[in-house]
Amino acid sequence: MNPADAIPASFADRALFEPIAAWLGRFAAPGVPIHAELDALLAQAAPAARSGDGAAIRFVLPAGDVEGYEARIFASGEVPTRSGDWHDFFNALAWCAWPRTKAACNRLHLAELHARTAAGLPGRGPRRDALTQFDECGIVVVSADTEFPALLAAHEWEEALWTRRARLLQSTRFLVFGHGTWDQLRAPFVGLCAKALFRVVDPAWLALPAAQALAETDAWLAAHLTANIDTLTPRSLSPLPLLGIPGVTADNECAAYYRDTRQFRPRRRTTPSAPPT
Repeated sequence: MNPADAIPASFADRALFEPIAAWLGRFAAPGVPIHAELDALLAQAAPAARSGDGAAIRFVLPAGDVEGYEARIFASGEVPTRSGDWHDFFNALAWCAWPRTKAACNRLHLAELHARTAAGLPGRGPRRDALTQFDECGIVVVSADTEFPALLAAHEWEEALWTRRARLLQSTRFLVFGHGTWDQLRAPFVGLCAKALFRVVDPAWLALPAAQALAETDAWLAAHLTANIDTLTPRSLSPLPLLGIPGVTADNECAAYYRDTRQFRPRRRTTPSAPPT
């Protein structure tokens, strides 16, 4: 990795960092900000950020049992954040960009935990597994063209990302939610994949200022996850090869790139396509 990549601001202009680009640009020194700087940033970017139980969010050093991570956030608003850790730094920025959805995920985690405990069921269960997957590597594909969510869900990669590229760029936005995905995008690798939810919007949405479009999508996503929690499983999230998205790598500027089945695998018959919402 280039030494400049150790500077948060060096990622601000890269594709797929758009939801957090404005905040990345503030940190031009090597390394990630300390807890006090993250708290100050959240207070400015998302002053109403709360846990699933309504506690004000702040970033603290990890302590205690890792299995109590969501419970700690829910009860106290304290988000365990390792010093100097890029993964946890991006999680803090996710709270800045997606405060409603992060709170909804925290609330849904605790509701599912209590429900399974009351029912005597072991383990985390598929709903919590899906919430964690989306928290780590989720992406919202927002399109004013109903064909693109359908094509991507069907793994029609070359058709969606190359043949119809001009229409894709005009009609569709890729908004990363998962903080683990941002961490991996610091040094992208062949096969890097996100878990997608699809949203179809009116074309007027595309003209919204970026901050307004993000806030509106945050509200939609929080409501969508809450309304669909009963059917949420890891298999309900659609895989999306990130290096195929225009602008992520110069390598994808040709049709042959999308014929590499290491990344662009056809959909298995047993894998359900995620329908547009």
